[in-house]
Amino acid sequence: MNYEPGEIYHIYNQGNNQQKLFFNRDNYLFFINKMRVYLTDHCDILAWCLMPNHFHWLVKVKDHDIKHNTDSMDTPLYDSVPPLNRSLSVLLSSYTKAINKSQSRSGSLFRSKTKAKKLNSDKSKHDKHPLICFLYIHQNPLRAGLVSQLNDWEFSSYRDFAGLRNGTLCNTNLAIELLNLPQNKREFVSFSEQTIPDEFVKKLL
Repeated sequence: MNYEPGEIYHIYNQGNNQQKLFFNRDNYLFFINKMRVYLTDHCDILAWCLMPNHFHWLVKVKDHDIKHNTDSMDTPLYDSVPPLNRSLSVLLSSYTKAINKSQSRSGSLFRSKTKAKKLNSDKSKHDKHPLICFLYIHQNPLRAGLVSQLNDWEFSSYRDFAGLRNGTLCNTNLAIELLNLPQNKREFVSFSEQTIPDEFVKKLL
């Protein structure tokens, strides 16, 4: 995927053969820290959710995150990889290495290709796909039957937007501005519980 500066993407991956990615709470927290280290220099995270065997991110690529010059034959192969792609690869490979060691396992943990869908390609301010993706990401634990209320799932950005946690991984101010989210916390909670038609969900994946 060639991530374009200024564009919004839904990025997601799952365990190889749908296997678990997170075996305990510390695994989730370890992965969240890696998101902060490897992603935030290259993109603003607008929403995220970690599930037992997959993850979802909604991100806006920063304007300065551009591909290195690849015209010269002297350019090292490593430097020809766009910065976000490179950081994403390091994030997943380093997490895999740590989990393999702690779980006495070997081999791949994630699917080989991380998927990404550009959501604002029509450049229209009326495009609702980023907003629908935002809602979908936060509703994942509820849809999967892991919780009965959105605020019961610790490993997503929902609590930050609902005023239940003062997290700093997401750029909440930017998300509110770009997606025109309700700033009143009670209104946000009600807004987040709306049903998303399946035909809209299909366009996010």
